[in-house]
Amino acid sequence: MVTTTADRVLLLRRGRKLEVFTIVWNSAEGLLSVVLGLFAGSVALIGFGIDSFIETGSGVVLLWRLQTRRDAESAERAEATALRLVGASLLALGAYIVYDAGLSLIRRSPPEVSIPGIAVAVVSLVVMPVLAREKRRVASQLDSRALFADSLQTSICTYLSAILLAGLALNAGLGWWWADPVAALAMVPFIVREGREAWRGERCD
Repeated sequence: MVTTTADRVLLLRRGRKLEVFTIVWNSAEGLLSVVLGLFAGSVALIGFGIDSFIETGSGVVLLWRLQTRRDAESAERAEATALRLVGASLLALGAYIVYDAGLSLIRRSPPEVSIPGIAVAVVSLVVMPVLAREKRRVASQLDSRALFADSLQTSICTYLSAILLAGLALNAGLGWWWADPVAALAMVPFIVREGREAWRGERCD
């Protein structure tokens, strides 16, 4: 917990830097993934790119939330609004994964092998856990449920990176086109549960 006003100002500044990085990183990652997905015919890559854009939107919300407030009441209102918006983005992500994975299973059309797509998944798998950990640390010290929920969304991006990597690798190596959509669908209950908790204003644990 923050003990002084000076500590809080420094933590808010740290939180804003993390969200700026989130916005820049996910914007670039989303654009690259969608372009690569279109070239390879990969629904998984396109879906991963859209997830990155959703997290970019979450980063914009949290950047607004972390602006210095003059009184506790306005900060609490901003916290509640930001938490609901993060929850909505998590629910939107869950809905899109159901649509994306279902379409992949119905079409039964494996994408072409995408080495650049695999590289994107590997890099994301390295960066996202570090970013999520830093967000959780700052969220804990600020006692910000919204930032904690946002860190959860970053962690979900890590899981999706692993799923994307597994799906692309299994399709390239073994021809298991169905591996990615099945794994993605297994994540949906977790995403929806956390999104509902954030929307209701509950702490996500």
